[in-house]
Amino acid sequence: MTVTIELADALAATARDWEEVAFRSGAADRPGAEAGVRLAYRTAGLAEPEEIVWVDSPLAGARAATAPGAGRPVREEVRTRQWELARAAVHASLGTADWSLAWSLTGGRLWGPVGDLAAQIRRGVAAAEETEEAGAALRGSTLDAVLGQQDAAWLALFDALGRPETAGLAQVARSAGWWWPFERVAVVCERPAELHLDELHRLHRADGPALLFPDGFAVHAWGGMPVPADFAASMAGLSPARIRAEENAELRRVMLEHFGYDRYLAESGATPLHRDETGVLWRIDLPDDEPVVTVEVVNSTAEPDGTFRKYWLRVPPATRTAREGVAWTFGMPEADYHPERET
Repeated sequence: MTVTIELADALAATARDWEEVAFRSGAADRPGAEAGVRLAYRTAGLAEPEEIVWVDSPLAGARAATAPGAGRPVREEVRTRQWELARAAVHASLGTADWSLAWSLTGGRLWGPVGDLAAQIRRGVAAAEETEEAGAALRGSTLDAVLGQQDAAWLALFDALGRPETAGLAQVARSAGWWWPFERVAVVCERPAELHLDELHRLHRADGPALLFPDGFAVHAWGGMPVPADFAASMAGLSPARIRAEENAELRRVMLEHFGYDRYLAESGATPLHRDETGVLWRIDLPDDEPVVTVEVVNSTAEPDGTFRKYWLRVPPATRTAREGVAWTFGMPEADYHPERET
């Protein structure tokens, strides 16, 4: 098989479809999910589960997965072996070069953001326990889960190429969230009730949980970084002094982003490091952290009201001139940056 233009278009279209699946929220399609679970068991050569138990979050699923009576875990047979069979068949069919191209058009597009989401959920599950030891044990039970909609990266490739080994897994993923296959019982999780992302598909919300499940299990995040549940409320009283006093460097950077570089610079009495025709270079020194260096640039296109919008571009701390910083944002050295026309 060769990745023709037509196949490449089909692969990209399937990836867009699975991107929507990966970040889908709302009530599960329970009949569809249960049919997919049974198909996945049959595909693995196993008897269908005697019972399918529904839970409202990965946290509840991780706890249910530790309960006795479900039989031995069969994730290896249901998910891992079928995965390996499908991958081997696709690789043999495409060859090394076309395999890489097909992956880049499908799973490669989804791997980072979907994997980050799954990691955030795992951290949230662990953090829900009162002790670090209990949290680590509960997080361990998530490793026995099939990730459902968050398995979208691989499923996009297998689905696009019609692999039968993962048809049941794909049906569950389109219908529900994480699930735990055991010999006698399958534990299946609802999808999130709410899922809030930024333009980079990172968990992000300023005024509440970025991820919320029907039973109240939630993950709070800003720009993909976990933040405390009361973080949004604490933002109302932000000041430069409060930002500098925050001991957690990651939270301090989030606070600074939320507060706004322009406002911080104005209220902290900062002076620019350098100024030229491309913009103004600013530096914000923070305790026990690398400095935040930004270039202030002005959009050359006027807004409808006739004003010109300013932007602050984050650049490496060692940046010495505004031109060097702007050039860096275009991936080139300062000496090579000679724009004929700015937009």
